[in-house]
Amino acid sequence: MQTAAEGQTDVWAPWVIAADGAGGPDRLAGQLAEAAGEEGLERLLTERKGILLRGFGITAQDLDGVLDLLLPNRLAYVHGNSPRTKVGGNVYTSTEYPQEFTISMHNEMSYAHQWPSRLAFYCERAATTGGATPVLDAALWLGSLDAEVREAFRDGVRYVQNLHDGYGLGKSWQATFETQERGEVEAFLAGAGADWTWKADGGLRVGQLRPATVRHPLTGTEVWFNQADQWHPAGLGDETAARLAAILAPDELPQSVTFADGSPIPAAYVEQIRDRGLENAVDVDWREGDLLLIDNVLLAHGRRPFTGSRRVLVAMSG
Repeated sequence: MQTAAEGQTDVWAPWVIAADGAGGPDRLAGQLAEAAGEEGLERLLTERKGILLRGFGITAQDLDGVLDLLLPNRLAYVHGNSPRTKVGGNVYTSTEYPQEFTISMHNEMSYAHQWPSRLAFYCERAATTGGATPVLDAALWLGSLDAEVREAFRDGVRYVQNLHDGYGLGKSWQATFETQERGEVEAFLAGAGADWTWKADGGLRVGQLRPATVRHPLTGTEVWFNQADQWHPAGLGDETAARLAAILAPDELPQSVTFADGSPIPAAYVEQIRDRGLENAVDVDWREGDLLLIDNVLLAHGRRPFTGSRRVLVAMSG
């Protein structure tokens, strides 16, 4: 069964597989296998970009088994920059960013040397109001940007993180890398091609040069694939950016971004990237028990503001 988001038919939306009958994990597995056919789930997901599994009555107790089907090799959120809590076997809260704010569009960990190829979101508890997860065709996002912006990012971007040692703004290096051992962090960063410096206060400064676009490994489709707008102060809004600028120098921010050569990215570029991403996104309005599986290269995602006690979990695989 395929539908567009909430009845729209003139725009792309995740493919919906709705429970045929009583639902449950076994029924979900059967319907998903039938939809995937002989070519398998990877090919189906590449074709559809996103799949919404709805009405199967999946509970938190069912989740590990279902995720074993959707994401056979779940990854830890190592070097992730978003605040979240680990709640199971490489299952995390989707974010703990304040609920009154929008989270702009992004492909998960596009700033890292390796990123997950696939994400699965699970709605344990829907918001009272709002709280949709917008999803966006990342090729459409690239095409929506002015040629001047695309050209400016041709050589990629440089990300910089200042990770504290347990107290400060942003995340600690211990939480970011899920370890207390400096040697493990250094080995990870060396393998990632990053540069780093241990600071006198025990914190860690990390720099990484990454591309602004990538091509999907199966389709060859070029997509916008960076988080410049989320790492740049202009992406935070004027008021928040001004508050940070009043207390921190640019090179002391928890995270920042420049062009590959170290030159500043104009605020107008950042605002265009952020705004056109959100304008072209399609909202997935959650119902409890829903699962959303997405290709993390072909689709970006975000979060709309909400009220209530929304709880959406996420897991990822290579």
